[in-house]
Amino acid sequence: MNSYGKLFRITTFGESHGPAIGAVVDGCPAGLEIDEAFLQSELDRRKPGQSKITTQRREDDRVKILSGVFEGMSTGMPIALVIENADQRSKDYSHLENTFRPSHADFTYEAKYGVRDYRGGGRSSARETAARVAAGAVAKLLLTKYGVSIQAYVSSVGDIHAPHYTTLDLNRTEENIVRCPDPGTAERMIALIDQIRLNRDTIGGSVTCVIKNTPVGLGEPVFDKLHAELGKAMLSINAVKGFEYGSGFAGTRLTGSQHNDEFYHDGERIRTRTNHSGGVQGGISNGEDIYFNVAFKPVATIMQDQQSVDREGQEVTVIGKGRHDPCVVPRAVPIVESMAALVLADFLLRKNASRIL
Repeated sequence: MNSYGKLFRITTFGESHGPAIGAVVDGCPAGLEIDEAFLQSELDRRKPGQSKITTQRREDDRVKILSGVFEGMSTGMPIALVIENADQRSKDYSHLENTFRPSHADFTYEAKYGVRDYRGGGRSSARETAARVAAGAVAKLLLTKYGVSIQAYVSSVGDIHAPHYTTLDLNRTEENIVRCPDPGTAERMIALIDQIRLNRDTIGGSVTCVIKNTPVGLGEPVFDKLHAELGKAMLSINAVKGFEYGSGFAGTRLTGSQHNDEFYHDGERIRTRTNHSGGVQGGISNGEDIYFNVAFKPVATIMQDQQSVDREGQEVTVIGKGRHDPCVVPRAVPIVESMAALVLADFLLRKNASRIL
């Protein structure tokens, strides 16, 4: 499927080397101020060619609003967003027409559809995520009306890990090219990625996302639990291999008495003294910080020759060429934020429809 969400719903379209990519946002309430400069700033955070540790493909990623907005306000109609593709070099992929690249979607797409766009992977390319960022920016504008903030950052590259988010100033995330708010850790990450790049290889890492001021009551009790939908959204992003929220796997090393989040009344609302639950209990938000980690594998395209097979099953050598990220996590930060915003915007509208007020 190419759509996500129930009440706040997006459908993305387009391929890496086609004329354009884009998204249709359906269900955005009327009367929301659509700040086009903000939408563009979000896309600028994701676009290629930002620094020496990202792909050198040049895409301005200028977003155009085709419908659903009048005099700067949403009309309640579908908001169509389009981003024209620019710096394409389809010839870089001509040698892959009959070849399956290791750890790519080439083989599975062809097995499923019987045809595939081998130019940059077509629909399977991470280029598609630009459309999600544009749509996610609209969701962020909606969430801002409710005081919800979403901040993600690079928390690890290889074996280099940043401190826990509660000790960091997340407002410093954009101060360096790797998007890690801890300056010392960021320097080490940048040095590692640059060395990996010079070695014509790639490296993985993780992105941590923190959502603050979430209203209590977002999420559904059984199949559409809030953390389950966040996990689904994150796992739909290219190169993602894992998702954990709250205490995650580390929580398995604790006892129940250590892990339980005790409630108390702070004078204004009910809160928890600890937050191992990650802001979600019973699949529903409890008002505490929602925080989760998203694991990204090393980029599958490397500038080295690799062994594979072609359509006929004959052994071939895949020649490493093209322009690709040595590490995807710096550019993945706004993508993670956008997918989180889409999940919360949808649940916010669903909560408003869940009871008679």
